[in-house]
Amino acid sequence: MSGALDVTLLAAAIGCAVLNTVEVVAKAMRARFVLDNCAEVGLDTRWVPHLAIVEGAGVVGLLLGFAGVPLIGTAAAIGLVAFFVIAVAVHVRARVLHNIAFPAVFLVLAVGAVGHFT
Repeated sequence: MSGALDVTLLAAAIGCAVLNTVEVVAKAMRARFVLDNCAEVGLDTRWVPHLAIVEGAGVVGLLLGFAGVPLIGTAAAIGLVAFFVIAVAVHVRARVLHNIAFPAVFLVLAVGAVGHFT
């Protein structure tokens, strides 16, 4: 790959890890915006801890990828892609489009992380 593409994919992977970490903490703390978003898309808030665990596992996998286990990083990034494809689909299905940019950005970063680790 070219140097610029390598740097871009690395930045996406780092951004993916950082932003998902922030999101996991927000879910663990049951932040108001998380609960409000769940209500808007019709998701029962009892799912929030489970979503935090899944997303947190993705972050741990990305960190392992950065630590020298790229296969785990790839698997984690693919898992996060699936997670955010579903999140975008849930927003579309619920017709909650005013904040769809958030899961869409997370999705783009996860795709970049896949590119970085492959």
